[in-house]
Amino acid sequence: MDIRGHAAIVTGGGSGLGAACAERLAALGARVGIVDLDGGAAAAIAARTGGIALAGDVADAAAMEAAVSEAGARLGPLRLLVNCAGIGTAKRVLGREGPMPLAEFERVIRVNLIGTFNMIRLCGAAMAGAEPLADGERGIIISTASVAAFEGQIGQAAYSASKGGIAALTLPLAREFAGFGIRVLTIAPGLFLTPLLRTLPEAVQKSLGDSIPFPRRLGDADEFASLVAHMVENRFLNGEIVRLDGALRLPPK
Repeated sequence: MDIRGHAAIVTGGGSGLGAACAERLAALGARVGIVDLDGGAAAAIAARTGGIALAGDVADAAAMEAAVSEAGARLGPLRLLVNCAGIGTAKRVLGREGPMPLAEFERVIRVNLIGTFNMIRLCGAAMAGAEPLADGERGIIISTASVAAFEGQIGQAAYSASKGGIAALTLPLAREFAGFGIRVLTIAPGLFLTPLLRTLPEAVQKSLGDSIPFPRRLGDADEFASLVAHMVENRFLNGEIVRLDGALRLPPK
């Protein structure tokens, strides 16, 4: 799909990978709606990209229904969803203080997996109702998993489960949405230099980068955004989970 002139929604678009995607898509001519729990961050990226800010919780059904409706009214028929909203946690299931509180597991699943699914169902419905483009395509949905979906480390049970769920959604949704001309893809990133990692000491950042076979450094958000742009443009990419990790394989801990 040529994204020029078409509407896109990027969740988690106020920072990190999501912000990079919003900026790349805007540079390619898309009209971008930035969804983020932090309304100020969403507004800042919207101002930089000429898009619109849509503050809210991706796992809130009513709030996101309103956000998708607003995006359609202000930006035009939705053609692209990029799911980048997510949270991380590092906690053992059986720690020194006893079993992990169930609420902590539920929170990660709610934001990462249920939030992603919520946006897919709402944006998928909007795309399915749009007029097909000349090649029969109606839209593209790209979600963010993680290499932890496949090689979760000790302490990543909740995070890995949430990202594994996103990976598992990819093929059945691609098969179902094929009838509407909607492609469904997932990116599984490795270690990227996000705002969270930037808070770590430089020595720790370097150590993490050195663990990556090649290139021996942390990934850059622009490289993630570049893959998103390629997925949009390459019509034969569908139902696939693409690792973006420099050949990294996570050790147990």
